[in-house]
Amino acid sequence: MNTLLFSAASILLAATVSGFAQSAGGTLSLDVLKDLAPTGKLRAAINLGNSVLAQKDEATDEPKGITPDLARELARRLGVPVELITFDAAGKVFDAAKSGAWDIAFIAIEPVRAGDIEFSAPYVIIEGTYMVPKDSPLKAIADVDRPGVRIAVGPKSAYDLYLTRTIKNATIVRASAGGGRAMIDLFVKDKLEAVAGVKQPLLAYATDHPEVRVMDGHFMEIQQAMGTPKGRTAGAAYLRAFVEDVKRSGFVADALKRSNQSAAVAPPAAK
Repeated sequence: MNTLLFSAASILLAATVSGFAQSAGGTLSLDVLKDLAPTGKLRAAINLGNSVLAQKDEATDEPKGITPDLARELARRLGVPVELITFDAAGKVFDAAKSGAWDIAFIAIEPVRAGDIEFSAPYVIIEGTYMVPKDSPLKAIADVDRPGVRIAVGPKSAYDLYLTRTIKNATIVRASAGGGRAMIDLFVKDKLEAVAGVKQPLLAYATDHPEVRVMDGHFMEIQQAMGTPKGRTAGAAYLRAFVEDVKRSGFVADALKRSNQSAAVAPPAAK
């Protein structure tokens, strides 16, 4: 009986693959499905801590935005159901990779993460910048890296990892939690000299708080990519082709527009 059930399941899966084999975004094979939907569904990690990428729908309490849209489109092309697994910080998404909690994730490319995640090229690029008190003597991005300056960051965020590698003189102070406004709350509570973060949420905060200002320019470009756990090579290759297709077709730009977010669509990957 078990053998018959296995054979029937294999025939059904093969038929599914055959039906989707020419799907735009890469060649779909049994190996791709095994990598991206090993449980029979696509488990997608959604980081609600970055409002550019995902937001919670107040009416349905479900995630919305560009990353849920991309996850649903990928599941449609694979011909499998999708499960959106939400996290409140990118660091928690990365930590969950080691336990096999998700099959795909939307997370910034960082060398520290590359040991555990197979990345696509970026689909959008967002800026990391600083917010400071309105009367701060810090005027330019380069002014921040000096002795006596304390920079609030969200732990294990892309900008935390980047600044940890590059800051020489200032002191990085990590919030107790990542995502959301934790680093801004730390900056305000402890009267720190600067807070690092994604530009759009910092600008939104500064709009309602005239006592602070967001610096012109940026200290890094955050390359937001799709990823799958290390070793899932067939799935990773499909993801790379999928990302190039949704950038080229306008899907990424349209998803950003639908969620009222502004970010730069990443250029095509170098060949």
